Formats: sequence, structure tokens, C-alpha cells
Amino acid sequence: MRAYKFRIYPSKKQEEQMRQHLWLAKNLWNEMLEHSKQTYKDFGYFPTKNTLQLIVKDYGLYSQTQQEVAHRVFNSLMRVFKLRKKGVECGFPRFKSIDRMKSLHYPQYETGFWLDKKLRVTPFGEIAVKKHREITGKIKTLTLKRESSGRWFALFAVETPKEIPKENKGRAVGIDLGLKTFATLSNGEMIKNPRHLMKHEDRLAFIQRKFSKKKKRSKSRKRAKVRIARLHEKVADTRRDFLHKSSTHLVNDYSFIALEKLASKEMSEENYGKQINDAGWNMFANMLAYKAEGAGCRVVFVDPRNTTQECSNCHQIVRKDLTERMHKCPFCGLELDRDINAARNILTKATVGQTGSNACNSLQKERDVALATSVKQEAHIL
Repeated sequence: MRAYKFRIYPSKKQEEQMRQHLWLAKNLWNEMLEHSKQTYKDFGYFPTKNTLQLIVKDYGLYSQTQQEVAHRVFNSLMRVFKLRKKGVECGFPRFKSIDRMKSLHYPQYETGFWLDKKLRVTPFGEIAVKKHREITGKIKTLTLKRESSGRWFALFAVETPKEIPKENKGRAVGIDLGLKTFATLSNGEMIKNPRHLMKHEDRLAFIQRKFSKKKKRSKSRKRAKVRIARLHEKVADTRRDFLHKSSTHLVNDYSFIALEKLASKEMSEENYGKQINDAGWNMFANMLAYKAEGAGCRVVFVDPRNTTQECSNCHQIVRKDLTERMHKCPFCGLELDRDINAARNILTKATVGQTGSNACNSLQKERDVALATSVKQEAHIL
């Protein structure tokens, strides 16, 4: 499966209809969640998926879109219990405001929607679409998504045919992800960290101060909120563009890529959270994983333990803190940049038979999970 995202340009009348449908979807979600909570309070169990589907009949939305909202409520309730059984802390599904309901889902091609030169969606009619690339494969579902800035997008989940991987005769390389330098390769090449958010921090702080001074529920406050959303989207777009270009360059130039399996979420909660989130390590790793197969490249994730402290030449542990930017080994005399040393250790760990190596089956699983997560996030974000 692959996700395609296109900008759409509804007319004023169509946008008004789409906003109305989002409002109905929000009300439907809240009513079904309230019904589910009350049922559990009265009888000790949640309603079934079929029961929720009966509630949504003739609600005013397209029939399959109504059913999809019911499925979302049911799945979100079941997910809570599955995670809690595993001992994972998670919050209970919340009631939604109109700002938190952002998408309408159409699960059946040719019945609820059709794509040609324009996008035809029931019941909005033909919508102008910026189709910047051709879709390869069979379209399965459509999600109409409204961003906080007011932009609308069409997200297609597409079943793509299996392709013969390209022959890639590139070398093997290890990659150490960081903050001072975004990526350091074992061959000495470095990819600079653009620090997308830092470039716009002053402007963002300025418009956020103006936003905080606006009267609540006023039109000027809403306009200021849109300005903030547009700037955040600009930062996100530039970050995504940088990560796409960097990952494409790497999978085309190298036949084997090794990098650390970083717990970036946990790391961001401890130190340097803003910088780690701005770098987008997880997004970059997912892009490498799903692009590698088509480029004839292999991507392996290794255990990050001691990749910085270990000497890449004699494999002795040489302790150093973050302020030490050079690796100086007292045992073998090796001196080089600490990130290059780490990248070499990552490549060594990824070699078959070495400790921390990720075998072929594990690699395929990592790649499948990364791709499935990417498609799901694009097609089902609320």
C-alpha cells in the first residue's frame, strides 16, 4: 500500500458543504462516544460495532462515511483495552471540538468517489485537484482532510503492484543521526542540520504574542490562529521536503544502509525535545525503510548501545560526554570525529553475524511496519 496526497481547491459552496459534513461527523462522534460510555456505565460493556452502525443511519453524511465514523469510535475504545492489557498507559477517547475533527473518509472507489482530471466526491460534485504525479496502482480509499490553515487535501490509499527491485551497485554505509549534524556517514560525508524551526522562531513568537492578546472568540483571534497554523505548516513542509530529498539520495547511492533504532520520543521527553522533534529522525527512518525496496537497497536498524563510546578500530570502550566532539582512543591511538566513529560502529554492528545485527526477516518486518504506519497516518489522521 502507498499513500498519495494531492492539494484540492473546492469552490466556496463546496467548502461550506464540506465544513458542514465535518460538523456532522464531529457531532456523530460525540454522540456515539457518549452512548458507549453510558452503555458501559449501565451494563458493564461497550456496544458492538453493529450497534454503533445502526445509530449512524440517516444522519446526513454519506452512508459509508457515517459507518467509518462508527468504526473509528469502536476501534478507539478497543485500542484502549488492548494497550492497557499490555501495561501501556494511554488516555481514553475524548469528545471532539470542530478543530479536532479534520477528515472525512470514503472507503470505496467508484461508489463514493472517482478521480480523473477532477475529483468527483459524493455529494460535493467535481472538485479541482492539483494532480502533480500519476497514481500507479489500484485506488482503494479516499480521505478528505482540512488543515488548520484552511487548506484541503485528498489522500488516496493505493494498492501498488509488486515491482522487480532495481539493481543497486552502491557501497554499504552506516549513518549516525544527530543534532549538531543531521546525519554523519561512515565514509566521512555529512548532511547538515537545517534547523527548520529555528529559522522561523522569531516570527512564530511574534505572531503568537499577538494571538495571545486577541479577545477570545473574536474574528481577529481566529485570523491570528490561522496565521500561526500557516507558519507551522510551512515549517513542516520544508522539513518533509528536506527529508524526502535526503532519503532518496541515500537509497539511490548506497546498496546497504545501517542506522540506529532510536527511541526518539523517549529521548525528546528527557533532553533537547524541540531540536529532536525538529530534526524528524523517525520520519527520516520510515522514509528510508519504504523507499529502499524499490531502489534495490537494504536498510538495517541496530542497537544504539555504545555506538559512540566504542572505538571503531580496536573496539575498546572510550568514555566521553557530549562536549567532546573528537574520539581519541588511548588504546590504539585512533583520532577522528566522534560521529564518524559512531557511524562506523553502526555499520559494523549491522554486518551479519555481529552483535546487534538485524537479520533479513527482522528487516522485512521493520520495513512493513514503517510503511503501514506511514499510510495509516496519512489516510486516517483525525
